[in-house]
Amino acid sequence: MGWEAEEATYQTLSHQTGSRIVFLVFDGLGDVPGAEGLTPLEAAAKPNLDQLVAEGACGLFYPVAPAITPGSGPGHLGLFGYDPLRHLVGRGVLSALGIDFPLRESDVAARFNYCTLGGDGRVIDRRAGRIPTRLNEQLTELLARELDPGEPDVELFLRPVSEHRGLLVLRGNGLGARVEDTDPQETGVLPLDPRGEDAPSQRTASVVGRLVEQARKVLSNQEKANGLLFRGFDRRPDIMSLSDRFALRPVCIAQYPMYRGLARLVGMEVAPAPSDLESFPAALGEVWENHDFFFCHVKYTDKAGEDGDFSRKRQVIEEVDRLIPALLNLGPEVIVVSADHSTPVPMAAHSWHPVPTLLWAPQTVRRDAVSEFGERSCAGGGLGRLNLRYLLPLALAHAGKLKKFGA
Repeated sequence: MGWEAEEATYQTLSHQTGSRIVFLVFDGLGDVPGAEGLTPLEAAAKPNLDQLVAEGACGLFYPVAPAITPGSGPGHLGLFGYDPLRHLVGRGVLSALGIDFPLRESDVAARFNYCTLGGDGRVIDRRAGRIPTRLNEQLTELLARELDPGEPDVELFLRPVSEHRGLLVLRGNGLGARVEDTDPQETGVLPLDPRGEDAPSQRTASVVGRLVEQARKVLSNQEKANGLLFRGFDRRPDIMSLSDRFALRPVCIAQYPMYRGLARLVGMEVAPAPSDLESFPAALGEVWENHDFFFCHVKYTDKAGEDGDFSRKRQVIEEVDRLIPALLNLGPEVIVVSADHSTPVPMAAHSWHPVPTLLWAPQTVRRDAVSEFGERSCAGGGLGRLNLRYLLPLALAHAGKLKKFGA
């Protein structure tokens, strides 16, 4: 059966019930063993996650497909049951949706990073030391006043997102969205030139090139945030909602704008952002009665992985583990713990490694022999190795939300 037929079948079989599913997503959770032979997940003291896996089943899931290193967008679309190879969404669109920017269908959106450039123009730090959001707000306000797209019929919007991240939106006729990133994804090299893949996109690239040069002059007195790197040029796509596809009443609990944007893209209601990890159970309780699918996103594991910080990644896992009893007290029928991708500490970047995943559903799960939640233990779990897009349908089945197929 091809994926299009599978999509149609899942949609036909889905029906609404009173059961509830919690997706606890540790961003960038997957890892590889460090110097002591353990991953942060394996090294963490996590009795509650271990109890969930002992009472459930586990496996390793490929966010897109084997050997493919995913961005956060494709990884999350896989988590939500969409085929990332068929539904490509640029980070600019996700950033815009994440901060409630009124994005029009014809707008071209891109995410930008404030970065640190050396005197020779080479990238020293792609994230400008993760500058505080308040400084981002000040610099973005300055750039919005000073930058000129150089085209009288092109309107420019610049917005802060969080830390070093910002949003660019270009609005005007004759603009294309097929523009290559200027972020080289590594340090010690020059930023890439914006290049358009067709005539309208070349016009967009020309505007972006002017903005890059203007921004370097405006930011020249900044110690860290003295340049811009752009990535994820795109227009807003038309994607069927989770409600229409799976008869769900979904809600998102996330702190970072991009993941709130991903949730909005697939039709989720977005709850107010919790102030810290400890506030997640209370935020979940506030929306519990009106929803049956809960996407709870934890960003800090990914940040620690990108920073190469083993201890911090382990600590975040332990902090979230202590919240599991409060989550269980709400009475979910199904809990899934997984990730959008791996961010191994030794690599300090996203990777192609499959993500450890557990499925807890005490009334229906076929338990396996695994009693500890970790990358290597999940390799022997009963869920095996699947593409991530199958995880939500599995959760639906265990929650009694898929009817029988055929006579």
